[in-house]
Amino acid sequence: MTETSSVYEAAGGAAGMLALAEAWHARVVVDEVVGHAFSHGFDPHHTERLAAYLGEALGGPAAFSTRYGDESAVVRMHAGNGEHPEMDDRAVACFDGALDDVGVGVETRLGGVLHDYFAWSTRGAMAAYPDSPDDVPSGLSIPRWSWEGLVRG
Repeated sequence: MTETSSVYEAAGGAAGMLALAEAWHARVVVDEVVGHAFSHGFDPHHTERLAAYLGEALGGPAAFSTRYGDESAVVRMHAGNGEHPEMDDRAVACFDGALDDVGVGVETRLGGVLHDYFAWSTRGAMAAYPDSPDDVPSGLSIPRWSWEGLVRG
Protein backbone atom coordinates (compact mmCIF):
# COMPACT_ATOMS: atom_id res chain seq x y z
CA MET A 1 0.00 0.00 0.00
CA THR A 2 1.23 3.41 -0.91
CA GLU A 3 -0.50 6.70 -0.48
CA THR A 4 0.20 7.42 -4.15
CA SER A 5 -2.43 4.81 -4.95
CA SER A 6 -6.10 5.47 -4.32
CA VAL A 7 -7.75 4.13 -1.20
CA TYR A 8 -9.70 1.87 -3.57
CA GLU A 9 -6.51 0.36 -5.00
CA ALA A 10 -4.90 -0.02 -1.58
CA ALA A 11 -8.01 -1.84 -0.34
CA GLY A 12 -7.77 -4.40 -3.13
CA GLY A 13 -9.77 -2.82 -5.94
CA ALA A 14 -13.08 -4.35 -6.98
CA ALA A 15 -12.37 -7.66 -5.22
CA GLY A 16 -11.45 -5.87 -2.00
CA MET A 17 -14.59 -3.74 -2.11
CA LEU A 18 -16.77 -6.80 -2.68
CA ALA A 19 -15.15 -8.68 0.20
CA LEU A 20 -15.65 -5.69 2.49
CA ALA A 21 -19.27 -5.21 1.38
CA GLU A 22 -20.00 -8.90 1.94
CA ALA A 23 -18.39 -8.88 5.39
CA TRP A 24 -20.32 -5.74 6.41
CA HIS A 25 -23.61 -7.09 5.07
CA ALA A 26 -23.14 -10.39 6.92
CA ARG A 27 -22.71 -8.45 10.16
CA VAL A 28 -25.53 -5.92 9.78
CA VAL A 29 -28.28 -8.33 8.82
CA VAL A 30 -27.84 -10.16 12.12
CA ASP A 31 -27.18 -7.09 14.26
CA GLU A 32 -29.98 -6.54 16.80
CA VAL A 33 -30.21 -2.82 15.94
CA VAL A 34 -29.07 -2.40 12.33
CA GLY A 35 -30.72 -5.63 11.24
CA HIS A 36 -34.08 -3.89 11.50
CA ALA A 37 -33.27 -1.96 8.32
CA PHE A 38 -33.01 -5.29 6.47
CA SER A 39 -35.87 -7.10 8.20
CA HIS A 40 -38.36 -6.36 5.40
CA GLY A 41 -36.03 -7.74 2.75
CA PHE A 42 -33.31 -6.25 0.61
CA ASP A 43 -32.11 -6.23 -2.97
CA PRO A 44 -30.37 -9.56 -3.64
CA HIS A 45 -27.58 -7.56 -5.29
CA HIS A 46 -27.08 -5.33 -2.25
CA THR A 47 -23.46 -6.32 -1.71
CA GLU A 48 -22.52 -5.81 -5.35
CA ARG A 49 -24.19 -2.40 -5.36
CA LEU A 50 -22.49 -1.45 -2.09
CA ALA A 51 -19.11 -2.62 -3.40
CA ALA A 52 -19.55 -0.52 -6.54
CA TYR A 53 -20.57 2.49 -4.45
CA LEU A 54 -17.66 2.12 -2.03
CA GLY A 55 -15.26 1.65 -4.91
CA GLU A 56 -16.39 4.78 -6.69
CA ALA A 57 -16.34 6.83 -3.48
CA LEU A 58 -12.84 5.62 -2.64
CA GLY A 59 -11.21 6.48 -5.96
CA GLY A 60 -12.19 3.60 -8.19
CA PRO A 61 -14.12 3.58 -11.45
CA ALA A 62 -17.59 5.09 -11.78
CA ALA A 63 -19.17 1.63 -11.63
CA PHE A 64 -22.00 2.65 -9.33
CA SER A 65 -23.09 5.83 -11.05
CA THR A 66 -22.81 4.18 -14.46
CA ARG A 67 -24.96 1.19 -13.49
CA TYR A 68 -27.21 2.26 -10.63
CA GLY A 69 -27.65 6.01 -10.36
CA ASP A 70 -26.25 9.05 -8.63
CA GLU A 71 -25.79 10.08 -5.02
CA SER A 72 -29.32 11.48 -4.90
CA ALA A 73 -30.72 7.98 -5.52
CA VAL A 74 -28.56 6.50 -2.75
CA VAL A 75 -29.41 9.19 -0.23
CA ARG A 76 -33.13 8.87 -1.04
CA MET A 77 -32.93 5.16 -0.16
CA HIS A 78 -31.67 6.17 3.28
CA ALA A 79 -33.89 9.23 3.77
CA GLY A 80 -37.20 9.60 5.56
CA ASN A 81 -36.49 7.19 8.39
CA GLY A 82 -36.06 9.76 11.14
CA GLU A 83 -32.91 10.26 13.12
CA HIS A 84 -31.32 7.04 14.33
CA PRO A 85 -27.90 7.71 15.84
CA GLU A 86 -27.79 4.36 17.65
CA MET A 87 -28.37 2.52 14.37
CA ASP A 88 -25.73 4.66 12.66
CA ASP A 89 -23.22 3.92 15.42
CA ARG A 90 -23.95 0.20 15.18
CA ALA A 91 -23.57 0.29 11.38
CA VAL A 92 -20.13 1.87 11.82
CA ALA A 93 -19.20 -0.72 14.46
CA CYS A 94 -20.24 -3.47 12.04
CA PHE A 95 -18.06 -1.85 9.37
CA ASP A 96 -15.11 -1.83 11.76
CA GLY A 97 -15.74 -5.52 12.42
CA ALA A 98 -15.94 -6.14 8.68
CA LEU A 99 -12.55 -4.46 8.28
CA ASP A 100 -11.14 -7.00 10.75
CA ASP A 101 -12.94 -9.80 8.89
CA VAL A 102 -11.14 -8.91 5.65
CA GLY A 103 -7.78 -8.44 7.35
CA VAL A 104 -7.64 -4.63 7.45
CA GLY A 105 -7.62 -3.54 11.06
CA VAL A 106 -8.98 -0.12 12.00
CA GLU A 107 -5.63 0.60 13.67
CA THR A 108 -3.82 0.54 10.30
CA ARG A 109 -3.56 3.62 8.08
CA LEU A 110 -5.84 2.03 5.47
CA GLY A 111 -8.34 0.80 8.06
CA GLY A 112 -8.45 4.21 9.72
CA VAL A 113 -9.16 5.94 6.41
CA LEU A 114 -11.87 3.42 5.54
CA HIS A 115 -13.42 3.81 9.00
CA ASP A 116 -13.36 7.60 8.71
CA TYR A 117 -15.05 7.47 5.31
CA PHE A 118 -17.77 5.08 6.41
CA ALA A 119 -18.46 6.97 9.64
CA TRP A 120 -18.62 10.29 7.75
CA SER A 121 -20.93 8.85 5.11
CA THR A 122 -23.21 7.03 7.55
CA ARG A 123 -23.59 9.86 10.05
CA GLY A 124 -23.51 12.64 7.46
CA ALA A 125 -24.62 12.12 3.87
CA MET A 126 -26.88 9.13 4.54
CA ALA A 127 -28.46 10.76 7.59
CA ALA A 128 -28.87 14.26 6.14
CA TYR A 129 -32.56 13.97 5.23
CA PRO A 130 -34.34 12.24 8.11
CA ASP A 131 -37.80 13.60 7.32
CA SER A 132 -38.49 12.62 3.71
CA PRO A 133 -36.83 11.31 0.56
CA ASP A 134 -38.53 14.22 -1.19
CA ASP A 135 -36.13 16.57 0.61
CA VAL A 136 -33.09 15.12 -1.21
CA PRO A 137 -32.00 17.37 -4.08
CA SER A 138 -31.57 15.90 -7.53
CA GLY A 139 -28.24 15.66 -9.28
CA LEU A 140 -25.95 14.94 -6.32
CA SER A 141 -22.70 13.26 -7.28
CA ILE A 142 -21.03 10.56 -5.24
CA PRO A 143 -18.58 12.21 -2.84
CA ARG A 144 -14.99 11.11 -3.30
CA TRP A 145 -12.72 10.22 -0.39
CA SER A 146 -8.92 10.14 -0.43
CA TRP A 147 -6.15 9.48 2.07
CA GLU A 148 -6.70 13.03 3.34
CA GLY A 149 -10.49 12.74 3.62
CA LEU A 150 -13.26 14.31 1.59
CA VAL A 151 -12.13 15.52 -1.83
CA ARG A 152 -13.47 19.01 -2.34
CA GLY A 153 -14.04 20.63 -5.71
